[in-house]
Amino acid sequence: MVVIIDYNVGNVKSVLNACKRVKIDAIISRKKEDIENATGIILPGVGSFFIAMENLKKFELLDTLNSCKNKGTQILGICLGMQILFEKGYEIQETEGLGYLKGKVRLIKTKEKLPHMGWNQLLFNQKHPILNNINEKEDVYFVHSYMADFNDKELICYTEYGNVKIPALVGKDNVLGCQFHPEKSGSVGENILKAWKEIIKC
Repeated sequence: MVVIIDYNVGNVKSVLNACKRVKIDAIISRKKEDIENATGIILPGVGSFFIAMENLKKFELLDTLNSCKNKGTQILGICLGMQILFEKGYEIQETEGLGYLKGKVRLIKTKEKLPHMGWNQLLFNQKHPILNNINEKEDVYFVHSYMADFNDKELICYTEYGNVKIPALVGKDNVLGCQFHPEKSGSVGENILKAWKEIIKC
C-alpha cells in the first residue's frame, strides 16, 4: 500500500485520484503506523519549502520519514515534495530540507515569466525504470518558481525554460522526485506513475 502524506501543503485528493487511475492501492494519511507499513510513500506539495518543513516537524513526521528512507521504502516527491528532498531551500528563509538528495533549492534565474507554468518537454539525462513507459520529448505539466541545483548523477531528466536547465525528474536509490505534476500530466503522467508502481511492486 502507498501512503500519500497529508501535511497540509498539497492537493492530496488529485494525487490519490491519479493513483486510483493506474490501480495503485493508496491512502491519504499522516499516521506514523500507516507510513511505517507502506510499500511506497508520496510527498505531494504546493507552496513554500519553509512551510512544508515546518509542517513535517509539527506533525512529528521527520523521524518516521528518515526511518522509512533508511530501510529502503520507495519515496516519491512531487513538485514541492521533490524540492524538500534536497539539502536546503531559500524560499521565505533559509531552511534545512530532508537531505536525501544533493543540492539546494533557489528561485529560478531567468528572464522568462515566473512561475514557470505549463507544458514542457522531458529531456532524458540517463536511463531509469521510471522512464520505461514514456518517450523523450513528451510533455508534462509544471507550476513552480523555485528549482534545485542538481548533481548530474542524480538527474534522470530535465526540461528547458528559456536558457535554464531545470531538473524535472531526479533520483537516488529508493528516492525519486518529480518537479512536474504527474497527476496533472495526462497519459504521460499516468505512465510515469505506472512505472513507479512497477518499481514498488504494489
